[in-house]
Amino acid sequence: MALNTLLARRAAPLAGRTTTPPPAAPSAPSVNRIPLVIALIVLVGLAVWVFAAHGAKPGVLLLLGSGLGFTLFHSRFGFTGAWRQLVGVGNGAGLRAHALLLGTTATLFALVIGTGTGLFGSKPAPTAGPLGVSLLLGAFLFGVGMQLGGACASGTLFAVGSGQTSVLITLVGFVIGSTLYTWQYSLVDNLPAFQPLLLSDHVGWAGSWAITIAALAVVVAISLAVQRRRNPPPVGAVPTARGGLRIVRGSWPLWVGAVVLAVLGTGVLLVSGGAWGVTSAFGLWGAKIVQALGGHPETWAFWQQPASAASLSGPVLTDKNSLTDIGIVVGAALAAAAGGAWTLHRHIPWRTAVAGLLGGVLLGIGARLANGCNIGAYLAGIASGSLSGWLWGVAALAGTWIGLRLRPLFGLHNPKPTDSVC
Repeated sequence: MALNTLLARRAAPLAGRTTTPPPAAPSAPSVNRIPLVIALIVLVGLAVWVFAAHGAKPGVLLLLGSGLGFTLFHSRFGFTGAWRQLVGVGNGAGLRAHALLLGTTATLFALVIGTGTGLFGSKPAPTAGPLGVSLLLGAFLFGVGMQLGGACASGTLFAVGSGQTSVLITLVGFVIGSTLYTWQYSLVDNLPAFQPLLLSDHVGWAGSWAITIAALAVVVAISLAVQRRRNPPPVGAVPTARGGLRIVRGSWPLWVGAVVLAVLGTGVLLVSGGAWGVTSAFGLWGAKIVQALGGHPETWAFWQQPASAASLSGPVLTDKNSLTDIGIVVGAALAAAAGGAWTLHRHIPWRTAVAGLLGGVLLGIGARLANGCNIGAYLAGIASGSLSGWLWGVAALAGTWIGLRLRPLFGLHNPKPTDSVC
């Protein structure tokens, strides 16, 4: 656990020199009472319905999702902005928080999967994807889409929950892109690929954990070296409550968000047998919408696969990722309202809207090509000791580099070394 402690220390936002001291965080505004009450009613009503209609397992997944959303918003834990800051100006604070999340999750996954511990009769399994063209192309498109759409998969959900209507456009594009992929699935079904590679198959779970933690420590060290050399501006401060109220009103330090997300994500694994994921639900939602409009997605090759067919024929509120996704939106709404940050963005520049929709479509197609997103492929893959997770991260960073060069075409700002914050 010494390496995990090292990661925790180095994930602090102040680690690494920056051009100026970080700004002081302003006080959190007053609670948004009406959105808070509405979010509480929605969460309680949904939970009661799911527990009564579908049982304890789906109900617990919904509540775990709400905890994830609450944590994501209060810690402002995202991937899009962190990678933009890293690639744009060399600030690796967000990447080091990712390393802590990955390292803590890898530790918990090794304990859970290595011992076969599960709840509700589930048997926990690692996440590992094929190593090939689909993975690399999908992750690259996802990286581009993140920067145009302004959010990753988890970030899209918690931003929508907090009232950011501009990101709602990204979510619509996400669903459209996912649906397009399932419609034309046969075109990309057999792209060249090698079989998945899991470290635990070769060195056991203890060896897999040790290699993963060592690799993450190297990533942290490199990010610190880059940050010291480039001397970037600091990350901006978020309004926060003081004292004990900070627990429910935010904001939380990134390292706290990383640890809590790792624990809740492991809870999803314990309850369902599979790692926390996000984007497969978007394809399901799109197919359900097509059915409601009179279409027949059940005839598409993707939805004729046994597992996919079972998902399509069942209620949305029994689908694992749909439950956690809905929970994230509601949990983020609770957190944003409690922190006085819930607001609707009514005036969206048309270029921002176009970028959001286009970025969302790329996110949807990319996630499905890569068999997952920043959560289901990157986080779950690396935490499982799978090479696919590392390759996803490299390809998505390359896509981020391209995405940053496309953002100005849509009037979107990129961080600069001369900025006071990034």
